[in-house]
Amino acid sequence: MWLAREGSLNALDDVLLQEIAELYGGLERRFDVKVVVLGGAGSSFSAGADLKNPPGRPRGASERERRWHTQVGQRACAAIAGCAAVTVARLHGHVYGGGLAIALACDFRVASADARFRFPEVELGAPLTWGAVPRLIHEIGAARARELVMLCAEFDATKAESTGLVHRVCAPDELDQTVHELAESACAKPDYAMQVSKDQFRVAGSRCGLGDDFDADLMDLAVSRGVVARWS
Repeated sequence: MWLAREGSLNALDDVLLQEIAELYGGLERRFDVKVVVLGGAGSSFSAGADLKNPPGRPRGASERERRWHTQVGQRACAAIAGCAAVTVARLHGHVYGGGLAIALACDFRVASADARFRFPEVELGAPLTWGAVPRLIHEIGAARARELVMLCAEFDATKAESTGLVHRVCAPDELDQTVHELAESACAKPDYAMQVSKDQFRVAGSRCGLGDDFDADLMDLAVSRGVVARWS
């Protein structure tokens, strides 16, 4: 699958996030699909939320509709995390904010050496939501997660690999081959063992609060306070 908004560095708006949620949700009955790779078209994976048209801020919407929109990023990440197939994020260029949150929802992350990572949300005046904080803590530990989220500094692929945020780093011209090799390795494993293993990690994640609705409430509060509106 490809994020295909090249002109905006694959910035995430409501439409794209809902498409992600529906596409991954639709894989539930695709028993022939063993691995799904998500990449970004053009020069970047994703620069994060579309600041010109932020997720969760439909103009003239009713309270119920606004609430539905504020949860679209959460739904997209949950759909990826809940996918029965093995999920792989193919990362290059900008991997910022919501784009990094989506990558975190994948089972594996492969990064080009030119990838740059950042969570800018706190600097923009909003909390990091979409389940990214508990997922980040689950993947790399609370101390490292706190630094990345609260200080908002950009970091490179080498640091991402050293913290455990990504599983492979390779030269830009080797990205597709590295992703392909990882996907082939996953495909070669027995289905039952892979599915049970995915379920085990999913259960462990739920014990860490990855299934909570708290982030949806935080995003709703940020929208109601006008924080997200100020992004544009």
